[in-house]
Amino acid sequence: MLKNFAFVAVSALALAACGDEAGSGASGARDQIKVVGSSTLYPFTTAVAEKFVTNNPRFKAAVVESTGTGAGMKLFCAGVGANHPDIENASRRIKKSEFEDCQKNGVKDIVEIQIGIDGLALIEAKNGPKMALTTADIYKAIAANPYGKPNTAKTWKDVNPALPAVAIQVYGPPSTSGTRDSLAELILEKGCDANPEMKALKSQDADKHKDICTKVREDGAYIESGENDNLIVQKLTANPNAIGVLGYSFLEENLASVTGVKINNVAPTYATIADFSYPGARALYIYVKGAHLNAIPGLKEFLGEYASAWNPDGYLAKRGLIASPDAVRAANAEVATKLTFMNGSDLK
Repeated sequence: MLKNFAFVAVSALALAACGDEAGSGASGARDQIKVVGSSTLYPFTTAVAEKFVTNNPRFKAAVVESTGTGAGMKLFCAGVGANHPDIENASRRIKKSEFEDCQKNGVKDIVEIQIGIDGLALIEAKNGPKMALTTADIYKAIAANPYGKPNTAKTWKDVNPALPAVAIQVYGPPSTSGTRDSLAELILEKGCDANPEMKALKSQDADKHKDICTKVREDGAYIESGENDNLIVQKLTANPNAIGVLGYSFLEENLASVTGVKINNVAPTYATIADFSYPGARALYIYVKGAHLNAIPGLKEFLGEYASAWNPDGYLAKRGLIASPDAVRAANAEVATKLTFMNGSDLK
């Protein structure tokens, strides 16, 4: 008991020192792990946190907050010390600009760990219109200015004559969400670039291309639904003609009431996301603050618990996480063990 107390006391001092070095003004310290970020990763990290306490009763339960990837990155990169989170859940990779903000604020050493794969899934109610869409259909339906012209489409039939004359209503994540970033990158931009002129524009004027290809309309056709993906499922049950955009794990948990929408004739399933044939497939990450590894009790053990849980037969698979290929899992398990810091040179 005395030994544990001494360890916590030393850790507290170390973390307080981290806070002082970062200029955060942190005068105290924490003896529990703090996690922020993606709503998609929230159920996975919560499951790990529960198992972590069971397997390591000497440590306190982690505090996990669902803030959205973008908002979580701001919190994570704001500094080191007791006032700042230890881990960021991210449903996309950290951006170059975010990494630079981290560096500027003293968050110099970051461990990047890919924890698995998820799909950005389009879903509808079981009694919905049975939609099958292309990336171009989705882009033309919810982009603010498809191919550079104001969006006037009211129904899906306006977008594609083969689709039903059902009003376009898409419940999706807000701009702070990594899922929204994935929607832009994996679906909207691909649909936009189906037009040769738009594809050529990317090399001519990247900012204009981004605006035309990824800006979402604000006239009510696309409805921001916060960071609670379960709320989208509830809204689809009440409004069966609408479409929802969320992480695949939420689709799998609610198959009694919702179903996946095919994109480019591929349905969102474990197999199609695992092999990236489904257009919305994406890697999921956690980012860990190097300065906190020796300061926060249990942080290293928490990463070990995560690495033990992401196999195809692990408990995270039961929550809807899709396992990365064997080689990717092995490489990231090594990162979680050796705690190798990323250099950020390949970020976009």
